[in-house]
Amino acid sequence: MSEKKGGPLVVVGGVTASGKTALGIRLCGRFLGEVISADSMQIYQGMEIATAAPTGEERAAATHHLVGFLSPSEPFSVADWTALARPLIARLQKEGKLPVVVGGTGLYLSALMDNLDFEGFSGDPALRERLERRAQQEGGEALYGELCRVDPALAKKLHPHNLGRVIRALEVYEATGEAMSVHQQRARERGACYRICLLALGYADREQMRRRIDQRIERMVENGLIEEARRFYQAYPGRTAAAAIGYKELLPYLRGEEPLEESVARLKIRTYQYAKRQLTWLKRDSRCRWLMADQLSPQALFERACALIEESGILE
Repeated sequence: MSEKKGGPLVVVGGVTASGKTALGIRLCGRFLGEVISADSMQIYQGMEIATAAPTGEERAAATHHLVGFLSPSEPFSVADWTALARPLIARLQKEGKLPVVVGGTGLYLSALMDNLDFEGFSGDPALRERLERRAQQEGGEALYGELCRVDPALAKKLHPHNLGRVIRALEVYEATGEAMSVHQQRARERGACYRICLLALGYADREQMRRRIDQRIERMVENGLIEEARRFYQAYPGRTAAAAIGYKELLPYLRGEEPLEESVARLKIRTYQYAKRQLTWLKRDSRCRWLMADQLSPQALFERACALIEESGILE
């Protein structure tokens, strides 16, 4: 089935440490599918621990696309990602396979599901670096204030501290001459390309979410996160990928400026804050079919996800 005819697409979104990867793999086994990663940091090579990239065993259990294929020295934008993801989806649909998009990068998921194309925009590393320098020099509030001026509709939807989204919106505006909200409106008028079932993994209990995140980070440290971060900064100083949660929080320790315990504690806090932003983004999307990771066993969650996909009618 071709993309233009509205082929089926399962999207597994959700907060960090909620089990998206495991669920995506099991859904591929159940529905003859393949995984397309929608994680803006899992695209990079050598960052497997920090980004919780699928392990070799997990990648053997289901075919994964757009994972670990790019050097951290290379620039990459949401437009680049959609330019790769859409042909992959079309090919899988033509082969009779179910594309299962798995990830927590909201901008990637929005661009795909809402048919954003950022006409003429493929990313401008120099522009992005200039905006990031401004954020460091002037503070994120200054950039958010500028976004309020050039794109008030989008600014109302963003938290002022969500610097990544603010920078991306300003980058799109400066590169294309049109506000991100204009691109979004145009996409809504074009209509969706796919028949979508959006599964959203969350937590009913925020404290349970915090505990799961803490446990994940402790496992990352045990599995070599510190050494991975040290190798990264030696090889790629100053690269955009260094903004990944899991690296920048460790810099004070790597520089000998504070104990490891303090850096790890900061990492836990920042990851929890990121998860809350993911949850806020998902709650705004009425298409979400919610699955609470703290209320269902892995088997029950999988069975409920299968039922939701079948009930959605996208496979008919």
